[in-house]
Amino acid sequence: MKKFALLLASAAAALAGPLAAQDFAITNATVATGDGSDPVENATVVVRGSKVVAAGTGVAVPAGVQTIDGAGSWVTPGLVASVTSLGLWDVGAVSESNDTSAGNSPFSAALDAAPAINPNSQHILVHRAAGVTRAASVTMPASSIFGGQGSIIDLGADMNPITRARAFQVVTLGESGARLAGGSRASTHALFRNALREANQFGEDGQIPGVASRPAEQSTGDDLPIDPRLADNQTQRGDDSLLTRFDAAALVPVVRGEQQLYVMVERASDILATLALKRDFPRLDMVLVGASEGWLVAREIAAANVPVIADGLDDLPTNFEELASTQSNIGRMVKAGVRVAINAAAMENPRNLNQYAGNLVALSRVPGADGLSWGQAFATITSVPAQISGLSGRAGMLTPGGMGDVVMWDGDPLEVGSMPTRVFIDGVEQPLENHQSRLKDRYRDLDTSDLPKGYDW
Repeated sequence: MKKFALLLASAAAALAGPLAAQDFAITNATVATGDGSDPVENATVVVRGSKVVAAGTGVAVPAGVQTIDGAGSWVTPGLVASVTSLGLWDVGAVSESNDTSAGNSPFSAALDAAPAINPNSQHILVHRAAGVTRAASVTMPASSIFGGQGSIIDLGADMNPITRARAFQVVTLGESGARLAGGSRASTHALFRNALREANQFGEDGQIPGVASRPAEQSTGDDLPIDPRLADNQTQRGDDSLLTRFDAAALVPVVRGEQQLYVMVERASDILATLALKRDFPRLDMVLVGASEGWLVAREIAAANVPVIADGLDDLPTNFEELASTQSNIGRMVKAGVRVAINAAAMENPRNLNQYAGNLVALSRVPGADGLSWGQAFATITSVPAQISGLSGRAGMLTPGGMGDVVMWDGDPLEVGSMPTRVFIDGVEQPLENHQSRLKDRYRDLDTSDLPKGYDW
């Protein structure tokens, strides 16, 4: 009965609404604001009403605000994970708990990750304990080159994880896109360009208003008002169409530049072909994801003002489209003026982002390699991904008016052994317990004296 009561209490806590934000100040700490600058010692961070009020040296603590002594600690903004599957799965091999792809779905671009996000997923709890406070979560292309619409989420301990739904659309080109489009990159680009033209025409024919001009009374509960053709009894739009009506409608904001397009691409020539799309579709708001050979065309990427979400651990090729992979990729792109955020090598496991950033700092000391300064490296996992996600100045930085996402660390966050000791999201302190931490505590001091003989080795 006692265990049952504890389970009920846990469930009630999980279903409860978000807690009230705390007013607090952390003093005497080493503070990194996330803006690309170096950390500052003996600094203070003040959070009031879920927002950062001030951060730096010489900051006075307002009267009546709870003070936390941060001596010996580092204080930073929460980490921002760029492209993940957080909240979309529990056990990868159990299809009933895995919503990361929809290979049998009749829809592709119309897929929306937001309703499938489970804020009680253990993966969210584990990554919150690792200092990740915001993430972009999305389904992956499976039945088509389009993966659907991703959401920006927070990793808070409440049932309201969505910061921004339908924040971006995902498309895969290169080798994976070729496989899905019929076996050739030529087919991929024909399908992709046709989809964009079709969406553009679909929006014009249906007179679908832009985001800023959509009347509230036409809202269907999402970002698209009802178009008459989505409600009539017509079953087809034409024999030459490759998109369902809902997929076409979902791509209308993309072709108009109202929704970001995350393009998964690796090879240098594929990157250039992607950038060339801007000539025919000038309003596309593109982000390159992967870009393992980005350093070869870094000047072109910078000139196009297209940001990159790059794999922080790529150093050797794993396939033909990554033959020029090098761990200096990120440093060389940043040196050329490209905005680069670090992505996790595996979407489901971005809790090592700070270690990947630390690797880039170490790389700056290797002769012939190109790494990043401490401030630059930390920005690739905080302010830069926040900026790419549309949260510039709000997340990933300890700046006045920014979100109260604050993490206290027991050491330099870019060192492998450092761990968060306290995590705040929107000014609310978060629990750091999860299934992994409970297993650790359970078996740390396990008495093995009564175990059978077969267990003593």
